[in-house]
Amino acid sequence: MDRTATNPKDVKKATLYSLIPGGGQLYNEQKFKAIVFFGIFLLFVIEMISFGGAAFQGFVTLGATPIEDHSLFLMIEGTLQIIITAIFLIFYVLNIRDAKAVAKQWNAGMTVNTTAKGVTDNVLENGFAYLLTLPAYLVMTFTIIFPVLVTLFMAFTNYDFYHIPPASLIDWVGFKNFFSIFFLSSYRDTFGAVFSWTVIWTLCASTLQIVLGVFTAVIANQEFIKGKRFFGIIFLLPWAVPAFITIMSFSNIFNDSIGAINSQVIPMLNHLPFVDIGAIAWKTDPFWTKVAIIMIQGWLGFPYIYVMTTGILQSIPGELYEAAKIDGANAMARFNKITLPMILYVAAPIFVTQYTGNFNNFSMIYLFNNGGPGSVGGGAGSSDILISWIYKLTTGNSPQYSVAAAVTLLISAIVISISLIVFKKTKAFDMEGM
Repeated sequence: MDRTATNPKDVKKATLYSLIPGGGQLYNEQKFKAIVFFGIFLLFVIEMISFGGAAFQGFVTLGATPIEDHSLFLMIEGTLQIIITAIFLIFYVLNIRDAKAVAKQWNAGMTVNTTAKGVTDNVLENGFAYLLTLPAYLVMTFTIIFPVLVTLFMAFTNYDFYHIPPASLIDWVGFKNFFSIFFLSSYRDTFGAVFSWTVIWTLCASTLQIVLGVFTAVIANQEFIKGKRFFGIIFLLPWAVPAFITIMSFSNIFNDSIGAINSQVIPMLNHLPFVDIGAIAWKTDPFWTKVAIIMIQGWLGFPYIYVMTTGILQSIPGELYEAAKIDGANAMARFNKITLPMILYVAAPIFVTQYTGNFNNFSMIYLFNNGGPGSVGGGAGSSDILISWIYKLTTGNSPQYSVAAAVTLLISAIVISISLIVFKKTKAFDMEGM
């Protein structure tokens, strides 16, 4: 049965005994919890003896004999062992804190759960939320954190065309890949060109789709507009069709010789007075290719912004606009002082995701023109962004897996840093006072 403390416990002893998981719990007269904690500790010891020790050794050396040792598998096994060890260390710390806290409960005269039923009931009552979320955290650890760590470690190796296991071993090379990206001319120039275009593409394409989405929503939400449902359906059509189909269709439409733009639209425009437009090299000139994919992304991305903005506009009280009219505010002033601030207040985090999403928008670049035309070196085409360049680094005739991993880490650092800065500036996660 659970007991109310009558005899004091030495907190230092409970903490010291818990250095062997379960020892502190046994000192605190929680036998069931002691058995569970010691069982977990014993399982970890067995795992370390049977698998963990060899996994750590293989992770450090990445193998010693080609063919027999597979460096990539050793890295993966070592990464898995690091995660398992990290989870155990978290448990180990919690075990010590638990023993210390329960000893203090004894000294404070509080009721202590000493039976299996008491411990179980306490877990269900006070830790039910943790029990529900624990499986999700475990799945996230092995499906997200695990591959991210493998990529992280791969960036510090020489895993490339000349070092493909098991025929060849992979070695740790430290920061060599990052040094090459920033200081080796063959990679530095390519990275600079691709990164600068990635930034331009992200800013232009994302801003275009956001402006189009907000503009169409504001216009369609005006009282004098008739047939709003019809316009709503029209504006949603780009969203309804799968993106890859739309991109490939536009790839044909913008074909230099037989595409509809050059063969039909431009000749029709040339019939207008003072208009004389020649055929545009949409897919063979880098500048016009970039213009085309920015326009297409604006077409593909604005329906989502339109739907979200429409919902925001419908939630703005009409009394605000009436009061603004009485104060003499014109339409532009009402938009700047009421509509736009409300949209930004609610949708700022979503707008950030539009920019981060386009920063890694592989399908748009790859499906339209495979990153072409031409080349800027290092296997990258003139319209390649960082993510599509990474794809080419890993699938080309001479794959550079470690360099691709290093570029991936740089992308992640950039996206995460910018997102955190913007979220902080816009107070996107500040829910106090809502």
